Amino acid sequence: QVQLVESGGGLMQAGESLRLSCTASGGTFSSYTLAWFRQAPGTERDFVAAISSSTNILYYGDSVKGRFTISRDNAKNTVYLQMNSLKPEDTAVYYCAANRLSRYSRTSPVGYAYWGQGTHVTVSS
Repeated sequence: QVQLVESGGGLMQAGESLRLSCTASGGTFSSYTLAWFRQAPGTERDFVAAISSSTNILYYGDSVKGRFTISRDNAKNTVYLQMNSLKPEDTAVYYCAANRLSRYSRTSPVGYAYWGQGTHVTVSS
């Protein structure tokens, strides 16, 4: 079974930057599409960013384009989310996901087989 563990969350002020990490164990990391989702209290889980496997194509949700960057280091079995210019509306639990099924949209959480436990990000104004 693939295990995903997020880290790097914390309390930040608006305008600051933060980098989240997600490290995988088990499975074949280099073959996975990887993604970040987030869920604020009382809301549905929303797509943040995704990165494909061999081609490293990047995808971003509209609310984070130009501010967040997803990247991967296959040698370390790690995917990162660099978050710049943080806003209070970025406050959420951030989840790492892996192994998208091609019959689902890359922005849909139901299309990913593996999930981390989440890491909290709080942005104050």
